[in-house]
Formats: sequence, structure tokens, C-alpha cells
Amino acid sequence: MAVGATAAKLHLSSAAAAARRPSMLHLVAVAALCSLSYLLGIWHHGGFSAAPAAGAGAAVSIATAVSCASPTPTLSSSTPSTPAGPLDFAAHHTAEGMEEVEAAQRQRAYDACPAKYSEYTPCEDVERSLKFSRDRLVYRERHCPASDAERLRCLVPAPKGYRNPFPWPTSRDVAWFANVPHKELTVEKAVQNWIRVDGDKFRFPGGGTMFPRGAGAYIDDIGKIIPLHDGSIRTALDTGCGVASWGAYLLSRNILAMSFAPRDSHEAQVQFALERGVPAMIGVLASNRLTYPARSFDMAHCSRCLIPWQLYDGLYLIEIDRVLRPGGYWILSGPPINWKKHYKGWARTTEDLNEEQQAIEAVAKSLCWKKVKEAGDIAIWQKPTNHIHCKTMHKVIKSPRFCSSQNPDAAWYNKMEACITPLPEVSDIKEVAGGELKKWPERLTAVPPRIASGSIEGVTEEMFVEDTELWKKRVGHYKSVISQFGQKGRYRNLLDMNAKFGGFAAALVSDPVWVMNMVPTVGNSTTLGVIYERGLIGSYQDWCEGMSTYPRTYDLIHADSVFTLYNGRCEMENILLEMDRILRPEGTVIIRDDVDLLVKIKSIADGMRWNSQIVDHEDGPLVREKLLLVVKTYWTLGDNEQ
Repeated sequence: MAVGATAAKLHLSSAAAAARRPSMLHLVAVAALCSLSYLLGIWHHGGFSAAPAAGAGAAVSIATAVSCASPTPTLSSSTPSTPAGPLDFAAHHTAEGMEEVEAAQRQRAYDACPAKYSEYTPCEDVERSLKFSRDRLVYRERHCPASDAERLRCLVPAPKGYRNPFPWPTSRDVAWFANVPHKELTVEKAVQNWIRVDGDKFRFPGGGTMFPRGAGAYIDDIGKIIPLHDGSIRTALDTGCGVASWGAYLLSRNILAMSFAPRDSHEAQVQFALERGVPAMIGVLASNRLTYPARSFDMAHCSRCLIPWQLYDGLYLIEIDRVLRPGGYWILSGPPINWKKHYKGWARTTEDLNEEQQAIEAVAKSLCWKKVKEAGDIAIWQKPTNHIHCKTMHKVIKSPRFCSSQNPDAAWYNKMEACITPLPEVSDIKEVAGGELKKWPERLTAVPPRIASGSIEGVTEEMFVEDTELWKKRVGHYKSVISQFGQKGRYRNLLDMNAKFGGFAAALVSDPVWVMNMVPTVGNSTTLGVIYERGLIGSYQDWCEGMSTYPRTYDLIHADSVFTLYNGRCEMENILLEMDRILRPEGTVIIRDDVDLLVKIKSIADGMRWNSQIVDHEDGPLVREKLLLVVKTYWTLGDNEQ
């Protein structure tokens, strides 16, 4: 009975196993389905084609097979699949016309301007200036192109035979004639020892109208009256500077002068100064304020500058008072000083000259200036360190009044007013209004009083210190990627288009260079006062307009975030063409900005005879901000006749 039951169980197990075993019919059905799927896949991926002949080199498409025998499908990737035709990567749904615009931008090459524009200054154009009033020299102020139709869309050429200037300090005394081919001053000022021609060079003996013994001896005479050697005087303003010999000889005394003169009958006087490697700009005292903030200069100077200080209610001397620091000095030589000795040579009457001097003395007294000394041909006055006594005096003497509403630092097309710019309030008669400065060179890195007092909104002492260290790092990076940056004599005249606190210039203070620190009027322009408190120089500037300087002024231009700042305000092309105008042949440009903007800038720059390259930020390739490094190629009128 037990044996029979066991046999029955074995029989049932065998029957169940047989039921689970696939039959031949099932296997054939599965194979047929796999084959059909395979054939459909081939047809879907390109259909059936004859095999290529051996050696024909035609691409063979191998479909990826799925193994029917495996419970988990696997990809066979011995050879990648190749599409039947080439891929089209072009965008077909862009904004209408954009492709054509971008193509035109990439392909544009800028022509050279005609020869007559070799010394073109867009905002001091001689022909345009004649449309304006000659009263008070208004026609010599800035008058920029009124529309895009007046703008030059070409590259301002260097004169034929142009050569790189001599390196500093040789350049102080000699320049190439071909670079500034004007002999007018050598004739007009021959007896005054300004400048003379020596073969293919100009020589600058260092003389001047009122310093025939030379600028060095003249400065020594000034130094016998006021302290020029202890670091208390660092920034100076030279009005009507000629060829800037006064500023040139102050540099060896660690005094940095901003020299200016109008573009007038003394052809190219500012251009000569710049060719010598001396800071200078085109400028004039007429109706607008000088483009500097209040309390900028430790010393101002006029040596026979022909400015009528006594006229217009003392307006021009009042403007000098605005830009002088508390305790600053004003130096005057030439008419009418020492008129008893010089009246015959000046071809003026003693009565006329005496009346002029008395009028100047009266204006100075009304500004509460103290006359320090008159010695020989030099007279020097000093501005008070605060206005406590001055305000008391003006309760009796009503003219000129104190200004009540104007921002003392506003100086971009702002009109001068015959009122005294009040100094910041003090609590003690001995206190220096606005804060006392350290002596040079400590003042360069000390926290400026404008920041320490909190008068610049949103700027702290910590931010200033961090900015100073940041620019040391950045300038070090520049020197690592531009091998000639640290080479002595390669660069002299530098421009920082967006200087902020002057950190770029401060990091280069030990190099034989000077930096013009421009603060854009569209940004936080209050920082220009900080730059002067550090012992550096600069000016306000709107980069939608031309700069008040001659072509070929700068060896190196630095533009930090300038194109981000002006994005949407004016055309990128206009700013780049102005940079090219003021850059010397073989000069260098460093543009620091967002990578997307740099790509657009490079597309324009490549048509301007610039060689350019985008390199990484000092913190590495993952930072969006990059550097565009540029070298302007050498070319002159001789290479591009018009």
C-alpha cells in the first residue's frame, strides 16, 4: 500500500514537470517574435541596404541588439551608432535679423581716419568750439559731439614716423619730434627756455616764463617759504601749465601735480607734457567748475598763467579755494607780482599792475587766506584749516557769501558760483576741517578721513583695507600674465578708467609710472575725494564722451567693470574707439569684466587692429569675471594713406 502511494506521487511530479517544460511550438513562437522585432528595428533605423564593397570606406550602421536568451537586456556597444545624415546644429528660430547683425559685427574692420584727425580731441575740437561764446573763454571748455552723426567711426592715426617715447626719466628732458611735429612753441618761447628742436628730437631745458634759471631752482625758491620736503605736500595743481616743467621737476620731490592748459594758440602744450611722461589734461578756467572734488590739492600754482584772478567777483580764485585742502597753499608768480621790477618788460603801466595786485589781495583776504610771504617774483597765500574765524568775519563782510546748497564735490558741467565752499564743521579752532591727513607716504595706505568719518555712504574702513590688499593681489596677477608689466621703462603713463578708491594706482606706487584715476560720473563718484586724500590724482569722467586729452596719451589702460557699468547707457563701440584714440601704438589694455561682455568686446576689438586674448581670473577658471588682454598694433599714417 505504501509502495503504491509513493509510485503515484512520483507519477504526478513527472506530469507536473512535463507540463512546465516548454514545448517546441512555444520555442518557435518566441524565436519568430524576436526575429520580427529585430527586422522591424533595422527598418526603423534606416531600412535595408546592400553591404558596402570591401575597402569602399562607407560607414556601417550596426543596430544595438537585445538578447532574447537573457532575462535582463544588455547593450552591445562595440561600435557607436552613426546617424544616417549630418546633424544640423544651427538655430532656426532666433530673433529676426540678429544673425545678420552679429555677422556684421564680427566682420567689421575699422578704417584709419584721414590725416587731419591725427591730433583729434572730440570734446575740444577747434572747429566745433568756434560755435560757442568767446566770453570768459567758454568756447575753450568741453563741447562734445552732440549726436552720433558727429562721432568719428574710424581709428585716429599716429603721425608718420611715430616712435615709442623715451623711457622715464630720460623722457622728462627729450621727446621725438615726429611724435608731436610742432615748432610753434620753439619760436614763440625761444627766449624763455621752454623747448627747442635738436635734430629729430625736442629738448626741454626746464625753463619757464618766470623761472629762467630752470624749474628746479624755482621750486627750490618755493621750498624756502613752504615745506616741500617733509611729505605734508603731496598733490599739486598747475593752472596754465605750458609744457608742465613745474610738474615734471616736482616728481623727484615726491609731489604729484595735475597740470592743465587749454587747447589754444600755444599748439600742443599739453601734448608735449604727456609726451614727456608728466601728468596733464586739457582744461580751462571759464564757466564750469574744474573736474575735481572739493579739498583735493595741497598746493595750487600759477606762473604767468594769464588767468584774470581779480575779475568776475574773484570767481576763479574762489574755484581754487574750493579745490584746495584746508591749510593748502596758492602760489602766484608773474604779473602782477614784483611789478616794480618787471613793468617795462610786461609793457604795462605801474598803475595798472598795482591796481591788479591790490584786487587779487582783496579777493584772497575775502576768502580768509593768509599771505605767507612775497619774495622776489613769488607770492604765496595759505587757506585756513577751518572756517570758524572766517564765518565770524563774514557776518561783517558779506561778500562773497558762503554757498548754501551746492554739493561741493559736484564738478561735471557744474557751473562755478561766486560763493565760498564751506569746509566741514569742527568743534575746535585747532582742528583741521574734514580730518588731518598723514604725511606722504603713510597717507597712501592710511584710512582716508572721508571714509573714517563715515561721509561716504556704504563704505567702511574694513572695505577700504580689503580693497587695498585685493589690488595688490590683482596687480601681481597682471604682472604674471603680462611679462613686460614689471619691466622698468616699458610703461609710464597709465589710465584707470574706473578707479574706485585708487587701489590699482596704489599697488603700483613703487614702479616708475603714474596713474590717472578716473571716476565715472554714473557710478559712486564720491570716491574721487578718497583718491586725493591718499595722495593720488584723477578726474571725473563720463565714458559716453571723449576724454580731455590728446591722442596717444597712455601706454596702458585699465578698465575694471567699465562695460558692465555702461551697459545700456551708450554704445560699446564708442568707448572702445575712444580707448584706441588715447592709447599709444603698441600700448596695452587690460579689461576686467564678465566673460559674456568680454566676448562681445573682443568681437569689436578684433576689427580695431588690436591683438587680444581672454585669460582667467586670478582666482581660477570657475570665476565668471575674466581678463581681456590687448596689445594695439603699430601703424602710422605712412602705412595707411588717406
